[in-house]
Amino acid sequence: MREYKPKEGMQYHLRVKPGEVAKYALLPGDPARAELIAKRFDDAREIAYNREFRTFTGRVAGIPISVTSTGIGCPSTAIAVEELAKCGATTFIRVGTAGAVSPKLKAGEIVIASAAVREEGTSRQYVPIGYPAVADYEVTNALIEAARRVKAKYHVGLALSKDAFYSEEPEMVPLGEQAAERWKLWERANVLATEMECSTIYTLCGIRGLRGGAVLAIIGPIGKIVDSHAGIDEAISVAIEAVKLLARTSHKE
Repeated sequence: MREYKPKEGMQYHLRVKPGEVAKYALLPGDPARAELIAKRFDDAREIAYNREFRTFTGRVAGIPISVTSTGIGCPSTAIAVEELAKCGATTFIRVGTAGAVSPKLKAGEIVIASAAVREEGTSRQYVPIGYPAVADYEVTNALIEAARRVKAKYHVGLALSKDAFYSEEPEMVPLGEQAAERWKLWERANVLATEMECSTIYTLCGIRGLRGGAVLAIIGPIGKIVDSHAGIDEAISVAIEAVKLLARTSHKE
């Protein structure tokens, strides 16, 4: 894996610079969730808050760690990953919410996304659609072990990343019948959940030589929010525990 060297200077969108960001970066969408995650850190300090991007840096078990909110969707998420990487971040874990495509999933459970369907436009402007959006195996393994340690109810498998949130509700779009059939197709294809960021994180990490993973809290079946806070605390716990495991492995190497 080639080294992705950070560049000097303040980043245009995130308003952070090298030295202010840890190599481990958690990526929630919501700026309020970034603050919630930072409360789990020791010595957390807010680095910057510009547009949808809110960044804190602190430590967990002595390990430097950052959290940056990405906003909603792949375009702003790509900006966050690019600019954090320029400042020295190398491992990215999305801590988000998702709708269950599979009827096996219940609100409050979590999904560790091993790969993502690229049904969004941002990653296609980087590399052709045939390029796989796959999570880093070390990050995925750490998330699985972390979920076991914190005793979270978890599933491992495919997520689908899309651009249009309300396409989850076929009655909301002119392509209603086609949309409903598409969701049935993805369920038959064993996609577990849908969200709006993973595929671009994984694609960018792949082409930049970085590591990416995701832990997603299921807040309801597709098209219906049962509880907007369900599983979020568990997802945060899993992500932080995974960073501890990854740092321990890195130290041993």
